Amino acid sequence: MPEPLSSGQIAGAVSDVLQSTAFIDMHTHLLPENLPNFADKFGYGDFIHLQHQRPGFANMMKGDAFFREIARNCWDPETRIHEYALYKTPVQVVCTIPVMFSYWAKPADCLDLSRFLNDHLAGVVDDYPEHYMALGTIPMQDTDLAIKELQRLKDLGFPGIQIGSNINQMNLNEPQFFPIFEACQALDLAILVHPWDMMGEAQMRKYWLPWLVGMPAETSRAVCSVIFGGVMERLPRLRWCFAHAGGSFLPTIGRIQHGFDCRPDLVAVDNARPPRDYLGKFWVDSATHDPHLLRYVLETAGEDKVCLGTDYPFPLGDLEIGRFITEMGLPEAVVEKVFYKNALAWLHGAAFE
Repeated sequence: MPEPLSSGQIAGAVSDVLQSTAFIDMHTHLLPENLPNFADKFGYGDFIHLQHQRPGFANMMKGDAFFREIARNCWDPETRIHEYALYKTPVQVVCTIPVMFSYWAKPADCLDLSRFLNDHLAGVVDDYPEHYMALGTIPMQDTDLAIKELQRLKDLGFPGIQIGSNINQMNLNEPQFFPIFEACQALDLAILVHPWDMMGEAQMRKYWLPWLVGMPAETSRAVCSVIFGGVMERLPRLRWCFAHAGGSFLPTIGRIQHGFDCRPDLVAVDNARPPRDYLGKFWVDSATHDPHLLRYVLETAGEDKVCLGTDYPFPLGDLEIGRFITEMGLPEAVVEKVFYKNALAWLHGAAFE
């Protein structure tokens, strides 16, 4: 692998592209074209691997079971660049697909897989520094190994990481995760929290409910966990972003605040600060598919905290890359914030604020 670009070089290349007030999509997913079956290496587990069955498409296999079919734009950087050009979006922030987190695996094996995925993403950024930035993945189930990979990601020039909304059904406020978040703050690495391993999934498989109901609830679970658990309070410089416009957290903030007020004996046990105080202190993406909801999100989270993020290239994503936002009649200053300024502030902190 060639010598990785520094974070300053990557930021400079991106900044040059964005002089024309183009877009940056801060929530997209990318896999290696050749993804081996790590079960063959480790001797166990339903690790995701790819089977290329026909030109331009591949089957994601979970062990021996079919998981989903993906197209070339899930692995080919140049295909993605051409597709994004149709929507004036030269820059993508890429991260792995959450099913690849593999927090269930043995920690050393998860580290091995994480390094494989991270090295692939670093290579894409090195090959196309004017078009790509990347978020790494880490073995969250092992504090020491996670921090070790965080340091390596920092050395590779990554601006942040993507993590799941829970870690083997443990909430993000559990004490074992705090040193990881503490290290992220110390290393100036941003965090994207993406829903996965949805609670109640086995009980609601019909109608795609894990994705339609479970994912928004999972993201709210994550936000509530880091607020009520005092993680945000103790690490005020850590830059969080929550996928899918924060899931159901912002639409239900009234209920969440009321619960805090009426039952502090249950809710305010680890942090006495009310949840509304944290509005405007974290970022969310724009993936609402609804201009009315996005206006509410802009008002509630703050116009400085909403970033263009699409979940490309999957069907539930905003595959017209923010086109509905351009038709909302928002002030130009707000559009510029959503389309790229807020993402750069989340990824790089004060350097881009």
